[in-house]
Amino acid sequence: MVEGKKISAIIPVLNEELTLPLVLRDIPGNIIDEVVVIDNGSSDRTPEIAKEGGATLLYEPRKGYGYPCMTGIEHLKTSKPDIVVFIDGNYSDYPTEAGKLIDPIIKDDYDLVCGSRVMGEAEEGSLRAPVRFGNHLATVLMRLFYGYKFTDVGPFRAIKFDKLLMLDLHDNLGWTIEMQVKAVKSKFKILEVPVSYRAGTGKSKLTGNIKGISVVGYRIIRAIMKNLNYSP
Repeated sequence: MVEGKKISAIIPVLNEELTLPLVLRDIPGNIIDEVVVIDNGSSDRTPEIAKEGGATLLYEPRKGYGYPCMTGIEHLKTSKPDIVVFIDGNYSDYPTEAGKLIDPIIKDDYDLVCGSRVMGEAEEGSLRAPVRFGNHLATVLMRLFYGYKFTDVGPFRAIKFDKLLMLDLHDNLGWTIEMQVKAVKSKFKILEVPVSYRAGTGKSKLTGNIKGISVVGYRIIRAIMKNLNYSP
């Protein structure tokens, strides 16, 4: 617990038995009070590793990114943390940098702090073509339609839990974008901070640049357009 604030981490996973131990190892225990791992149907030892690592293990059979996150949020409604950090399970994020996301919330009362891989140190080859394309498309469209200049839509971020609940997120495929555009329309105090990023050692869920770019583009445009009429 940091300065009287209870902080939880949500980690959605799918077949991350090689990387999850590294993620759990690097989460700063002096900052994060509870780690919630949501398994999305792994066929390897990912669930056992989560339990062995001391995490709270949940299951979400519906495939995607948003559904596991929603399951984690529903669980946290009981423990009611002050802040939630979202971390990928493939070890591409640096969990040791969680404090970079949390400190501005505690010290400067930000509502949402997003880690920017573009502003930070990205390992060569880590930002693959679909990711670079997705970032560019999403940030351009958010600036055009919502008037806010983001640099990234990566998953590594921290948000006040009560503010997170206010957003009523439900977009499985465009989860991070939905959070950012709804936060803008809700006039949240938002900050981007530079974070490090590596290629990770987990298998990519999007195979092939052309297919990956097509899927990412569809998800982004859909998420951007469906939230145009959102009113907090």
